[in-house]
Amino acid sequence: MDDTTEKEKKEILPIFFMGCFFIIINGFALLLSHIFINAGMEMFEQADNPMNLVWVFVTVLGMTIIILLIAKFWKKQLIQLIILFAVGYTSFYIFLPLLSLVISNWIVTIFLSSILAACLVVVLVKYPEWYIIDLCGIIIGAGAVALFGISLSILLVLILLIGLAVYDAISVYKTKHMIDLADAVMDLKLPVLLVVPKIRHYSLLKETTRLKEKLQSGEEREAFFMGLGDVVMPGILVATTYTTIPNGLPIALSVLAGTLVGFVALMMFVIKGKPQAGLPLLCSGAILGYLISSYVFFGILVGIGF
Repeated sequence: MDDTTEKEKKEILPIFFMGCFFIIINGFALLLSHIFINAGMEMFEQADNPMNLVWVFVTVLGMTIIILLIAKFWKKQLIQLIILFAVGYTSFYIFLPLLSLVISNWIVTIFLSSILAACLVVVLVKYPEWYIIDLCGIIIGAGAVALFGISLSILLVLILLIGLAVYDAISVYKTKHMIDLADAVMDLKLPVLLVVPKIRHYSLLKETTRLKEKLQSGEEREAFFMGLGDVVMPGILVATTYTTIPNGLPIALSVLAGTLVGFVALMMFVIKGKPQAGLPLLCSGAILGYLISSYVFFGILVGIGF
């Protein structure tokens, strides 16, 4: 019992740092949101069009199926190429509006954005250590939160989070294909997972045992791993409330606080050594943060007219 307690105490600091990812990525996303709006980067013409949700769900399910099929029947390096292309493409459109704030020449802005995006991809290929993965995850995650946040209405985001929470639970506990997906991308050292070491001198480059093998053997992991989507998805509600509701910062911060409460609950299960579906708790916390703060600050479900 004492050994278990001591082990859990040692994991408090890594858990704290993992929680900091929510604050950093969402904070960065809030800074990007209005910059993206001013640059006209909304993904959809009508933020409240229900077909937007269909597009998001089809994209998520489609990419999951494609990656799993490639991992099973083809070379995993194809997955690496697909995700690296997505990283380069997304980071380019993040750097573009940021650089345009300080550089007036559009050609120079495009050129420098391309160079920065290419450098990010090259570093990922040449030296995918855990801190490089995390840095790329912060950049891509913040951009994704901001882009989806300014493109969807609050009601659609609430439906999206509920749907993704159910999907995540099924994929982890029932079909277990999410573990296979994490296993595939972890081998390739790509920024779809956030990594926080539990020990000093940890190296992701030296990680040889596959995640699924460690889970089956009960072997203790030397780092915490969390899917970037676990931060991005509830973060969309943070960005949406911030940009949709006039003076919406208190609501956005409450959504973030609710997400962190869900994260603490999630970590109480994770330290027991078993993989958990993150989105059910994280999305529930985010939604409760919105519901409670909306009534506290406005007396209604502000932003959706109820």
